Formats: sequence, structure tokens, C-alpha cells
Amino acid sequence: MFALGGAASAWADEPVTGPVPPEPSGYRMDGYRSPTPATLHGARVLDTPAAEALWRSGMAVFVDVMPRPVRPPNLPAGTIWKDAPRRHLPGSVWLLNVGYGALAPEMEAFFRDSLTRLTGGDTAKPLAFYCRQACWMSWNAAKRAMAWGYASVAWYPDGTDGWDAAGLPTEPAEPYPPGAPR
Repeated sequence: MFALGGAASAWADEPVTGPVPPEPSGYRMDGYRSPTPATLHGARVLDTPAAEALWRSGMAVFVDVMPRPVRPPNLPAGTIWKDAPRRHLPGSVWLLNVGYGALAPEMEAFFRDSLTRLTGGDTAKPLAFYCRQACWMSWNAAKRAMAWGYASVAWYPDGTDGWDAAGLPTEPAEPYPPGAPR
């Protein structure tokens, strides 16, 4: 048997609908694939034309925080599990699993250290976080970056779904740092 990651995950391609929730005071801790707020206090919220303009300017580090699909626990013995391929905005950095509401200490250190490396330690360097449409991962990651003192944070809530719908280019994503295990 062969299973592709994402086929049985919460990140499947079904549209996500529902009312726009208010912005919470803390991080979203569950239900990550659900409608997101229209705002993120302290961050610039980007629509697709604004995200494209920022991307074309080359001034910001674009950070894809799409989580790695989890292998379903009930797959029959001998089933080969393979992650679904990820495509993202060209030049983006894919930081796996950093958008959860609660991060293990090792994951928090990885996220913080990665942002330091990607910005050269410059907390004024523009950062733009995204995932998919209706994805709290990017909202949480952008909020956490601001809590760590990053002053120029943008959030692109339509993510790769909005980017694809606009016919903009994508490229295959590889986890950061280069050579990270898949």
C-alpha cells in the first residue's frame, strides 16, 4: 500500500468556511485549519497584491510555516508513508511545525535561532509569515515573532492558496535548514 501525506490529514484541500473570529489575546491552541481573524495586532496584514509587491521588492524574508503532515497512526503494517510535496512562494524559507500554539522547548529554540540566522540578528528586518488560507499556524508564528521583538512583521492570511489563485509562481519547498531530515 502507498499513502500520501495530507490525504488523511487536517490539511486536505476541502474549503474551510465559517464566520471570521475575533482576534484572540493569546495563541491558537487547536483547530488550526479554521477561519482566522482579519487582524493581527502589531503586524501588517497582507492581501495578495501587497504580498506580491513585498515579495518582488526582495526586502522581506518570507517564512512558510506549513506543518509537516503526521503519519496516520492506524496505517496497516507495510504501508509506505510519504509526505505530500509542498510548493511555496519562491525564495521562502520553510520552517516546519513552528506555528503551533504551544511549542516544545527544542522547537521554540529552533524557531528563534532560525529567525536570528535568517535576519542576521536584525529585529527590524521585515518578516512575512504564511501557510495556507484559514491556517492559524502563520498567525501564531507571526504573533510569536513579534513577542520576541521583531518589529516589522507581516502576515499573509491567504497564503499559498491565495498566491496560487492569482497565478503567481511557486517552487518546491524544502525544509530549513537545507538538508533537514524529511
